[in-house]
Amino acid sequence: MWAQVAEAFERNFTEDGEPGAAFAAYHRGELVVDLWGGTAGRHTIHLMFSGTKGLTAACVLLLVQRGQLTLDDPLSRYWPEFGAQGKEAVTVAEVLSHQARLPGVEAGYAELLDHDVMAAHLAAQAPDAHAGFVYHPISWGWLLDELVRRVDGRTVGRFFADEFAAPLELEVWIGLPAELHHRVATMVAPAGVLVDGPNPLWVPGAEKIWNSTEYRTAGLAAVGGYATARGMAKFYSALLDPDGVLTPKTVELGRRELRRSSEMRYGAGFELQNGDGRMGDDADAFGHAGAGGSRHGAWPGRETSFSYLMTEVRNAPDARPVNLLRALSRGSRATGR
Repeated sequence: MWAQVAEAFERNFTEDGEPGAAFAAYHRGELVVDLWGGTAGRHTIHLMFSGTKGLTAACVLLLVQRGQLTLDDPLSRYWPEFGAQGKEAVTVAEVLSHQARLPGVEAGYAELLDHDVMAAHLAAQAPDAHAGFVYHPISWGWLLDELVRRVDGRTVGRFFADEFAAPLELEVWIGLPAELHHRVATMVAPAGVLVDGPNPLWVPGAEKIWNSTEYRTAGLAAVGGYATARGMAKFYSALLDPDGVLTPKTVELGRRELRRSSEMRYGAGFELQNGDGRMGDDADAFGHAGAGGSRHGAWPGRETSFSYLMTEVRNAPDARPVNLLRALSRGSRATGR
C-alpha cells in the first residue's frame, strides 16, 4: 500500500527535476516509508528552516506540561525586559501563534547569529500597531528561545536535545554539532527564488549564510533546525504516542486553534490544516512547513506522521511535497484509518 509513495518520489525526480531529497513516514509507530535519492543519501542531514518551529513549540509545551509556565501568561512575567514599549500584556500564546506584532527587527540583522543581541533588540522594540496576525519568520525563534532560557536555564537547542532527541533517539538538532557537518546537504536556490525583501535569509546570496559553519551551529530556534527525514517523521510519530514525552492532553493544547486568517491557521506554534493541502488532506493535520518546500507533521486520525526534506528550495506552489503527501494519504487510507 506504500509503494505508490515510492512511485511519487521517483516522479519528483524524473518529471519535476528534483535534484536531491528524502521522504519518510511512520504509521502506528512503525517506519513504513524511508526514501532518499539524488544528492541526498540515507544519512544526509538537511537544513529545514521553519520546520524547526515545530520542535521549539514542543519544548515550550513541555514546560507548560511541567507547570513551569502558562500559555495565557504575559511573556514579560518570565522576561521582564520584554514589557518595554507597551508589550507588557503580550502573552506566550500570542507569541506562539504569530500575534506578538514583532515580525521584523527594526535594529537590523547585523548580529543575526547572536541570540543575546537579537533578543535584546526585540525586547526594546515597540510592537507594530498594524501587524496583527502576521507570520514572524525569524523573530519568533528569538522570543521563544529567550522564554525557555528564562524559565529553564537551557537554550532551546540544548533543551530539545536533552528532553526529546536523546530519549527518542532522533536524528534531529536545533544547532548542529560540528562533528556532523560533513553529513549536511548543501542547500541551493535556483535563479529567481530568492528576492530582495525584509527577510535576511531569503535574499540573493543567502545561500552563503545557510551553508556556513556558523549558521549550522548557531541553533536559531525558528529556522536553524537540522534533521534526517526519518528523524522528523519519528518526532511527529512520538507526538501521537499516548506514552510519549508530551501527553495527549498537552499535544491537544498545542493543536488548539489560537488564530486564523485566509492564509494561516495556528495553534501553539504548530501550523494547522487550512484546506490548501500544505499539510496534506487530513482535517486534524498539524506540524510545520519549512521555506523552500519541506513539510513535517502528523495526521492524528490516521496515526501517520511524515517528513519531506530537499536540497533545492523553490517558491510556492511547489508540487514536490504535494505529490508525496497525496500518495501517502492514499496509503494511509488503505489501512482502514
